[in-house]
Amino acid sequence: MTTAVDPDPVSRGTVRWGILATGGVARLFARDLRTHGHRVTAVGSRTLAGARSFAEQFGIPRAHGSYDELVADPEVDVVYVATTHDRHAENAQAALAQGKHVLVEKPFTVNAAQAQQVVDLGRRRGLLVMEAMWTRFLPHMRFVREAVAAGRIGEVRSLHADHTQLLPSDPSHRLNDPRRGGGALLDLGVYPLSLAHDLLGVPDEVTAVGELAATGVDASVATILRHDRGALSTSFSSMRTRGPNRAVVLGTSGRLEIAPVWYAPTEVEVRDHRGEVVDRFDAPVSGRGMQYQATEVERLIEDGEVASPLMSPGESVAVMATLDRVRAAIGLRYPGE
Repeated sequence: MTTAVDPDPVSRGTVRWGILATGGVARLFARDLRTHGHRVTAVGSRTLAGARSFAEQFGIPRAHGSYDELVADPEVDVVYVATTHDRHAENAQAALAQGKHVLVEKPFTVNAAQAQQVVDLGRRRGLLVMEAMWTRFLPHMRFVREAVAAGRIGEVRSLHADHTQLLPSDPSHRLNDPRRGGGALLDLGVYPLSLAHDLLGVPDEVTAVGELAATGVDASVATILRHDRGALSTSFSSMRTRGPNRAVVLGTSGRLEIAPVWYAPTEVEVRDHRGEVVDRFDAPVSGRGMQYQATEVERLIEDGEVASPLMSPGESVAVMATLDRVRAAIGLRYPGE
């Protein structure tokens, strides 16, 4: 049996988006939104020339030469914060202060304290705050959650997921700069750790080992988390090597195999205790797949809600707290903490 869903939800275009920053992830987001009918009304960059170039490329009517101008734009309802994560808390709070809902690129912030500040401000202002952990909103991950909830593999006892990529080793690159929250954990490890939270809940115990680069950030990190009822999750993340990036969820009567590249649009196999495939999910997704999180944001705003059940503000704080515990275990502390 093969399970599939509508791969391409189309926006009603009633919510007006502003994109804060014009880097690589902002381009992926803008491309997916444009393809699926979402309404992007403004973009902000550190320079007007950069904003205008981005606006021209993606058909955006308004370009601002500063982030402050973008968040103050009355033609914007929700701001997608696409800066590097060392600026997320500052940029998100600036948007919230101007009465804008926010979708904040992952990792939500640098640490749990910053995350709580953003969430608290959003709550005080009555505004939507959501982390752009886009993987959670993909069709195959909805299938995984439903399969687990329905008991299709029995009681979940363990989960393993990797996220490894060959990333720049230049010491001056922001990924290798501890002052900017660099390292594999916050850029890559946040994915499998967020998955563990999603399927198994907040961990009771956190164990981790890591390899630190010459600049002091983590080049690689391995984690073991103990969750409710003794379930275990393990992960390996590295920016010095690239593996298959698969995930497997093991239950008492079967398993879910998510591959290849579990955190991007992919297929899921449900196998019984003999290892035989009893169901398969495979839905083609156009583009990167970032339109699904945007659709969820628009649904929430249109319904007058400020928190998604798929990625709540409280869960973003909890994930950041787990990342803090992992960093403590491997001896990684960022300047200013």
